[in-house]
Amino acid sequence: MSDSSASDTESILACEECLAPAEAFAVVGNETRLSILEALWRCERPVSFSDLRREVGMRDSAQFNYHLSQLTGQFVRKTDEGYDFRGAGEAVIRAVLSGTINQDPTLEPFPVEGSCVECDSGLEARYADERISIACGECGRPHGGYGFPPGGLEDRTRAEVMDAFNQRARHLSCLSADGVCPECNGRMETSLSTATELRGMDVRVDHECQRCRNHIVSSVGLVLLDDAAIVAFYRDHDIDLNTVPFWTLEWCIADSHTRVVDEDPWRIELTVPVDDEALVLTLDGDLSVIGRERRERATA
Repeated sequence: MSDSSASDTESILACEECLAPAEAFAVVGNETRLSILEALWRCERPVSFSDLRREVGMRDSAQFNYHLSQLTGQFVRKTDEGYDFRGAGEAVIRAVLSGTINQDPTLEPFPVEGSCVECDSGLEARYADERISIACGECGRPHGGYGFPPGGLEDRTRAEVMDAFNQRARHLSCLSADGVCPECNGRMETSLSTATELRGMDVRVDHECQRCRNHIVSSVGLVLLDDAAIVAFYRDHDIDLNTVPFWTLEWCIADSHTRVVDEDPWRIELTVPVDDEALVLTLDGDLSVIGRERRERATA
């Protein structure tokens, strides 16, 4: 018996040369080394030793070389052409640019597109604790909320922030449903439940990362925002679904269009209405589409 089958069950992250997390943070916790990473980000890479030192503005070549050598290997790659990032170095700078490390802004409620699915009043968005939440300004009925790093607010109007949030929310939900954690790329597991405290939701979809425990809750409809049949269905009605704010789609933020056919095994029917027609999808317990049918939309 070959050793390959045994090795398949072992973690591919086993690494004798990996830095311990505390040691890695200690390396980049130095102000000079962080300045080097920021300078490397600004430069056209790969960049030479002298050009990188000039960008940092450090005169002492030996001192600069010491700090650069501490970064080289885990955070910075040295090549014949000069210095470039490794993934860990880019991750540090992206974390800084996201604002998550050193910013904590808030935005007071402001009006956004759409109306409440319960009382038809206007909707409002607010930003706090690195999260955008949308709710009815009158009855308080929630219409969606996801994490949104502070850097996403920079150089954007409120309308542009909401456009970006719309795309981010789609990405988070759909990527999670595909089994990939949007935070650490670990394995996401999806589970369904009808025991839900979510207002207006009869079926709760939970995505949880088995590596970092990132947890995302969504509706059945949100998981299917990138479904090819739904996108095509909207396109047939001259609507680009990708540009429609998800919080304005009743089939995404309420279960009035969702019907549980069976729970053992799971069978769920989702009806997506557009104009005088409806697309009816049948889903299994993994929220995979196992049936599609176009119907005339029922009228009162």
